[in-house]
Amino acid sequence: MRSPQNTSCSMKAETTSSFKKKYFYFQLFLFLLLQLLFTLSLLSYWYLLPQSMQNYCPPKQVAPPVTPVFIILLWTWPFNDLYSLQGLRCLGPWVREANCQITLNRTWYERAHAVIIHHREVSLMPSKQLPPEPRPTGQRWVWLSLESPSHLDNLAAMDGLFNLTMTYRTDSDIFTPYGWLRPRQEQENGSLTQPPFPKTKLVAWVVSNWNEDSTRVKYFRRLQPYLPVDVYGRNHLPLPVKNQQRVLSTYKFYLAFENSQHQDYITEKLWQNALKSWAVPVVYGPPRHNYERFLPPDAFIHVSDFKSPWELATYLMKLDADEKHYLSYFQWRKHLEVVTRPGWFQEFCKACRILLEPPTYRTLPALSKWFS
Repeated sequence: MRSPQNTSCSMKAETTSSFKKKYFYFQLFLFLLLQLLFTLSLLSYWYLLPQSMQNYCPPKQVAPPVTPVFIILLWTWPFNDLYSLQGLRCLGPWVREANCQITLNRTWYERAHAVIIHHREVSLMPSKQLPPEPRPTGQRWVWLSLESPSHLDNLAAMDGLFNLTMTYRTDSDIFTPYGWLRPRQEQENGSLTQPPFPKTKLVAWVVSNWNEDSTRVKYFRRLQPYLPVDVYGRNHLPLPVKNQQRVLSTYKFYLAFENSQHQDYITEKLWQNALKSWAVPVVYGPPRHNYERFLPPDAFIHVSDFKSPWELATYLMKLDADEKHYLSYFQWRKHLEVVTRPGWFQEFCKACRILLEPPTYRTLPALSKWFS
């Protein structure tokens, strides 16, 4: 016979077991109900989707396109004044489908898209110094020159070889000036209308190539008796390059006399030696109207404005004594500032931009006639 105590424990165990079974079936029912509701919701969503979305397949993962490289070979570096091109690549908002890599390595000739050739270094023996022919299909040659026609040898040998021009002339395919003016960024103030350096001397002239038979030296010889001029350069006063701008900035006027007179041939004599030094340029070169394409008319003095060197000398002496009139030659600086070419990289990147434009493959049959 069971004791009352054992009977009571047995009844409790049966009750607990019955409760667990009921709880298990309840959880199973609840799980199945939730699964049913989820399936019905998914079917409803699929039924309401547009047919195009029902057939949607995710796109395959595609690697980003590789930007092609446009190779520009510098066959000759201007004046052999070499700089490192390590890591130089021209990139910018104007580069859409390619970027340019500029190289001096001639072994890349066959795969170069364009070749830039500075005239002076190939003018002695063009047939031996120019790149080999026939050139790779589609390759364009760019003729580069910063010197005037008066100082170029064998110019006619370049006829029929080149596709684009790169010179100081505004009608070049790639315009490469010695300097230019741009709108001033900072606010206008009075200090911009007078030289920042004390002007203690009158007139300076730096001459690297003195030739008594040249027209500029002949004009100077006629001017010299009436006007004191400090002449620097070979066989004249010494002027180290590192001190040049500091010395020239002490002069009120600078003789920006070009070595020859040709369209748009306005060199560093004006941009660097005169304007960067805040000296009023007295110019001898192309006609006044040509200078006015690049400068305000009151930014310089042209020798053609005077009937004789004596009249020019008299005018400069009067300006020296009339500070107000002299300072009127700086009024344009309120709104404009002088920019000179910082180096060749900027010019090569400009060539890159133009070469990347839709190509018009042409040949210049009479380059010598055009440039002369």
